[in-house]
Amino acid sequence: MHIVTGGAGFIGSNLVQALIDRGHDVVVVDDLEDGHKFVNIADFCIADYLDKDDFLKRLATDAAFADGIKAIFHEGACSATTEWDGRYMMKNNYGYSQSLLHHCLDHKTPYIYASSAAVYGSSTEFVEDPLFEGPLNVYGYSKLQFDRYVRRVAANPASQVVGLRYFNVYGPREQHKGSMASVAFHFNNQVLDDGEARLFEGTDGYGNGEQLRDFVYVDDVCNVNLWFLDNPGVSGIYNTGSGAAQSFNDVANAVIKWHDKGKIRYIPFPDHLKGAYQSYTQADLTQLRQCGCDVTFRPVEDGVPAYLDQLCGPQQH
Repeated sequence: MHIVTGGAGFIGSNLVQALIDRGHDVVVVDDLEDGHKFVNIADFCIADYLDKDDFLKRLATDAAFADGIKAIFHEGACSATTEWDGRYMMKNNYGYSQSLLHHCLDHKTPYIYASSAAVYGSSTEFVEDPLFEGPLNVYGYSKLQFDRYVRRVAANPASQVVGLRYFNVYGPREQHKGSMASVAFHFNNQVLDDGEARLFEGTDGYGNGEQLRDFVYVDDVCNVNLWFLDNPGVSGIYNTGSGAAQSFNDVANAVIKWHDKGKIRYIPFPDHLKGAYQSYTQADLTQLRQCGCDVTFRPVEDGVPAYLDQLCGPQQH
């Protein structure tokens, strides 16, 4: 069986689907205190569901269960960049990840975990190197500190340990994320509600709506995870983005084109985001390609329509 923590979340649930489509038995681990997330896994025939705290206890006490695990995909985390309870963030994101890492090292179980491009902060170079790492929030710090821990205790692991630094992921099953959902999700809702996509005015030297992000479709992210599953001899920390920065205007225009209606309106850049906002991200894929991963990443002009086909259905198109 394969374990997916955060399996009821956005990336996790898409990964669960990808694994089931391959014929694998999947155990979903999550925290359903927010029960709205159940819809992300309601249509899956999973092998089992475990609460995230019960999962750690089961690993420690049930040898047969632990021995039956083929791989652990650790997607679970508090991903809110606006969360400033550092004690909670470090316990939930850092401490839990450590516990799973040591279990996997002890049992030689492949461990593929979610890191984040938030580790780079305001850097303009996105290379997997401490020179370019400097998070702007405690979420980014929790992810960076775990990457540092992996570098220290699992630099040459006897079994696979892979950290994937996700950039701006968008796609189906993200509706529960609220304000933290992708701009594609929000632009779609805005166009449906009042016929306009609202983008920030220019900042940091960028024109209106021209801030650049590395937007990556969730299916492509899942394909990277599956590539590492198929290549257990490869370990390390790797950027997982498209490798091509695109503007918020590009995303909004893709949404408007799909609906064949709508317009863009620019709104003032919020004061509270000044100095704490990434105006540019672009994954350097050199190390990902050097390790042999050949997954193709689609541009927003292809990814956004694929997303809206699922989100809205063909009857809306």
